[in-house]
Amino acid sequence: MGLSFSFLASNAADPPPPEPGLGNLPESCVASVMVHLDPTQICRLAMLSRDFNRASSADFVWESKLPLNYGDVIQRVFEKDDVLRKGNFCKKEIYSRLCRPNSFDGGAKKVWLDKTTGKTCTLISSNGLAITGIDDRRYWNRIPTEESRFQSIAYLQQTWWFEVDGEIEFPFPVGSYSLFFRLQLGRTHKRFGRRGCNTEHVHGWDKKPVQFQLSTTDGQQATKQCYLKEHGKWICYHAGDFVVKNSSNCKSMGVKFSMTQIDCTHTKGGLCVDSVLIYPSEYRERLLHF
Repeated sequence: MGLSFSFLASNAADPPPPEPGLGNLPESCVASVMVHLDPTQICRLAMLSRDFNRASSADFVWESKLPLNYGDVIQRVFEKDDVLRKGNFCKKEIYSRLCRPNSFDGGAKKVWLDKTTGKTCTLISSNGLAITGIDDRRYWNRIPTEESRFQSIAYLQQTWWFEVDGEIEFPFPVGSYSLFFRLQLGRTHKRFGRRGCNTEHVHGWDKKPVQFQLSTTDGQQATKQCYLKEHGKWICYHAGDFVVKNSSNCKSMGVKFSMTQIDCTHTKGGLCVDSVLIYPSEYRERLLHF
């Protein structure tokens, strides 16, 4: 009798079974939910538990964040002996690698995926542009600087004929893109650790507008004019937009662009040319901080 009562008492003291929580969800179920999140949200969830971390590494989760033609991007950007082309990397590792600024075409260009959206961004250095008179020190100089992602800019002292041309052929994923010239009026310097800008050579840009032109291999064209006014500040000047509708029909799209001020009635000078940026059109407001 005593044994029976002690048995009942021990059962009564047992805690109730825990209620099911997120940790009880199958990994495949968690991964299926993660497909609908952006990469930043996926990484946050991965820190909640080991199960979530394993679910976040599923290939189909990160393949949904990669551009549909990411294989063409890899072929275009990475050298033939690069481990990314040879190795059997999981999709999460591929996404991580493509989110870094990857140099190609001899280091004159960079491409990366935006970490949050997975959209493709491309940057072309001043070394990758055809600048009229760039080899004549009377007009142009190459200047090293920490304010450029390529650690170098082209500085115009003075010229009558200003012309900058460039082109790129790249397997852009489907989407809308905007092209910008990153420019600054005045030459930056540092004094006692503080940034300053010498604008004594800035002249001529308020007399006639600069003309931007853009064209693509599928016949798209854009032309725009604007005056360069603000001194001492890097500004991304919008040159035009283009649309990639179906990258499966043509693996690469060629884009040509230019910036000119060829009115020889006056000289112009004091301009820094850093780079040309091709950025997803829907996120162009972010360039205020580029």
